[in-house]
Amino acid sequence: MASSSRKLTHLDARGAARMVDVGAKARTHRVAVASGRIVMRAQTFRLIASGRAKKGDVLAVARVAAIQAAKRTAELIPLAHPIAITRASVEFELDARRSSVKAVARVECRGRTGVEMEALAAAAIGLLTIYDMLKAVDRGMTITELRLEEKRGGKSGVFRRMKR
Repeated sequence: MASSSRKLTHLDARGAARMVDVGAKARTHRVAVASGRIVMRAQTFRLIASGRAKKGDVLAVARVAAIQAAKRTAELIPLAHPIAITRASVEFELDARRSSVKAVARVECRGRTGVEMEALAAAAIGLLTIYDMLKAVDRGMTITELRLEEKRGGKSGVFRRMKR
């Protein structure tokens, strides 16, 4: 079925929002990978790369924030299910040429619903934490390219973003 013709499962017959019933779905190993990027001035990038930001190790704090966000996604997104996450990690890729940091979050569970929102929340909060820790020196930073890269598990199968 084409994605544009799929039924929106978060709406009931009257169009009211509802939490989807996943009770009858099989428990499977589910994986989601999401990424995003924060672009900044070269001088700001050098603070991260050198580890000399006044607030401390920016990437270490952002990593912890990202993992915490994955664990608390159901509190942030109203119709998301609380999920027993079995793994959450985030890696940061520094790109000096673009003066940017890419966050790549991976979340896994063995459950009845996927972890796409958890991975997206982790990437977003990791990037927002970088912004928060460096906003005093660069309020013009831009968070961009937040997206799902990969999803596995469950009835809908595998999704992998095409490389451009």
